[in-house]
Amino acid sequence: MSDTLLTHEPLLRGAVFAFVLLAMALWEVAASRRPQHVPRRKRWPGNLLIVALDTLAVRLVFPLAAVGAAWIAAEQGWGLFNLVAAPVWLAVLASVVVLDLAIYFQHRLFHAVPWLWRLHRMHHADLEFDVTTGLRFHPLEIMISMGIKLAVVALLGAPALAVLLFEVVLNATSMFNHGNVRLPARLDRLLRLLVVTPDMHRVHHSIVRRETDSNFGFNLPWWDRLFGTYRDQPAAGHLGMTIGIEDFREVRDLRLDRMLVQPFLSPHRQVKRNRL
Repeated sequence: MSDTLLTHEPLLRGAVFAFVLLAMALWEVAASRRPQHVPRRKRWPGNLLIVALDTLAVRLVFPLAAVGAAWIAAEQGWGLFNLVAAPVWLAVLASVVVLDLAIYFQHRLFHAVPWLWRLHRMHHADLEFDVTTGLRFHPLEIMISMGIKLAVVALLGAPALAVLLFEVVLNATSMFNHGNVRLPARLDRLLRLLVVTPDMHRVHHSIVRRETDSNFGFNLPWWDRLFGTYRDQPAAGHLGMTIGIEDFREVRDLRLDRMLVQPFLSPHRQVKRNRL
């Protein structure tokens, strides 16, 4: 089973990625939530190129990635589920939930620690909010995130199937909950019981700091409510809110070269980040 997963993992990831990206892009055209003032032609080249660089960096630094780490952990008998007998379905389900919880706390960490925020703020510096914003992460952030994920996978002894499912779903939901798409209010409220919706996550991309430091979940919506970081709506409303951060608000900052050096640039004003 693990050998099959490793063999077909890139194809599966690529197919799901392309399908969700295209579906969300078409949905945004058909039913956009907010008008965009910065055209896609100025934003999408950098956002799409950065995900290509991220993918290349992960494959070079971590050739087997998280699924490979799960396979090695199983071979070596590392981690909880390789030491304690449990039904496969339970190990898979529990691993997906715990990995999602780890990503929630990792996200909070990247907001709380100043040097990590310098990496993560590139994601927040997008001047609009759409499907490609969900792909916009600095390669150094991706490397650190992968290192954390590998550690959690090894400690948990997560099955390779669980890791693959989690990563594919996380990638898809990241594009979904960054979508500039309109959902009926009643449907949004129902979906928020199971998954982070675009309206829920858009609050996190507000220029208002107390809103930026809320709604950290990417996949499951429960953690924000459980740990007191949930905010239902932006104070200015979804049409009135300003997307981004206070600095790096020029269109030239959307170029790939500027995105890559942004963590090493000093903002015009220093903002002290919240602590965990």
